[in-house]
Amino acid sequence: MSGTVLAGTPIAVDFWSVRRAGGARLFFLSHLHSDHTAGLSSTWSRPLYCSPLTARLLHRRLQVPTRWIRPLEVGQSHVVGEEVTVTLLDSNHCPGSVMFLFEGAFGTILYTGDFRYASAMRGEPALRGRHIDRLYLDNTHCHPQRPLPSRQHATHQAACLIRAHPRHHVVIGVYSLGKEALLVDLAREFRTWVVVSPWRLEQMRLLELPDVFTDEEGAGWIRAVDVAEIRWDTLVSWNMLRPTIAIIPTGRPVKVTHPNIHLVPYSDHSSFSELCEFVKWLKPCSVIPIVRGGVCQAYFQNYLSSAPQALPDLKMPKPAQESTQQQSRGKGQDPVCLLKRAARRSVPRGVVYESPEKYTEKSEDSAGVKASQQNDCESAFCWKGGRACHTGKEKGEAESGEQPGVARAAGAASRAPLSDQHVPTGFAEQYLLTPLNVLKQNSSQKFDRLVEDFFRRGEAS
Repeated sequence: MSGTVLAGTPIAVDFWSVRRAGGARLFFLSHLHSDHTAGLSSTWSRPLYCSPLTARLLHRRLQVPTRWIRPLEVGQSHVVGEEVTVTLLDSNHCPGSVMFLFEGAFGTILYTGDFRYASAMRGEPALRGRHIDRLYLDNTHCHPQRPLPSRQHATHQAACLIRAHPRHHVVIGVYSLGKEALLVDLAREFRTWVVVSPWRLEQMRLLELPDVFTDEEGAGWIRAVDVAEIRWDTLVSWNMLRPTIAIIPTGRPVKVTHPNIHLVPYSDHSSFSELCEFVKWLKPCSVIPIVRGGVCQAYFQNYLSSAPQALPDLKMPKPAQESTQQQSRGKGQDPVCLLKRAARRSVPRGVVYESPEKYTEKSEDSAGVKASQQNDCESAFCWKGGRACHTGKEKGEAESGEQPGVARAAGAASRAPLSDQHVPTGFAEQYLLTPLNVLKQNSSQKFDRLVEDFFRRGEAS
């Protein structure tokens, strides 16, 4: 799977295993190729962000419920999750494919997804003069010994190959999405229909492509089929009916099994020289390859920026950071005022990763955190006559479905017994060491009076 969870952020791109996504709660889809949608199906139940064109195909292709699909306009900046700004940019790969420019407390990250660099990208306002801390780079063809021509030149090669076989029908092997531009160019060049299957014709219309496609057999002499159909046995059967050549447009090495199968180096991924040009222009602080197992950072060391890089905050997510900032702003205030404010707060629940969209359905990988609402003697500690009584396991703990590090961390303090050597004899001192869920159960007036008495006796001593 070509998906990634971006370290130090709440972001996952093309990554659909919630169980393995850790703290990620914002999910993005770059495009609809199968290696980027592994694990994504009709059971998906969280907001998913993508381009409008991808959104149009997503429900039809994978039956993802439309209520979870959040299309974002390309070229515009959007705030998601109240903490991340994202801008979608055309990645020049396949219909609907985009790059993601993320901005937040973690710095600025550009995630290319699958892309084919073009010099026109330098005119993109969102990238011009932008400082990039981390560049997640499509390194599919990051090989100096594997040069690739431009797609225009590869299209010309395919046209020359067809002209060299004037009496042959032509079958072109493509994936379920991609290479549409090549098919359109060849149809216009040779003034013929491109015959496709009914489902592919429906998709071409959804993509609003030029009207050069038909599902009527024999209407044209160029046909597009799934690349898996280009085999020895199919070429033999096709040539028994009429002379036929097959073309596989790809930038990857492919074993040819029949003399009438021809490879054309047409690729929707950037060539090595294009990658170098892109990184040299962008000057990111670091480059992270998207395709696992590929080592390409060494090729770009001379192009990296020497400016300080914003390091990801791996300690805690944004909600906890905001809480810490509020606490730091409270330093220097009257301790009694701080304790009064703490007494009025609700039960602490830790950091709960909620979806940026409010929804009621529960995911199979997430469980709700329930705040304890029991009476005095149903909580882990209750107060009777100025002493603590420990009741052991809290009511409803087994069915609360706590998330590790969230409700469990909040409840641990209330379940831990207080040692005699750490508990002062005064009632007010015990309050100072008591969890907030116990403090809230007592009268605020009684608490204020006890705290003031505590500080008054402290000054007298």
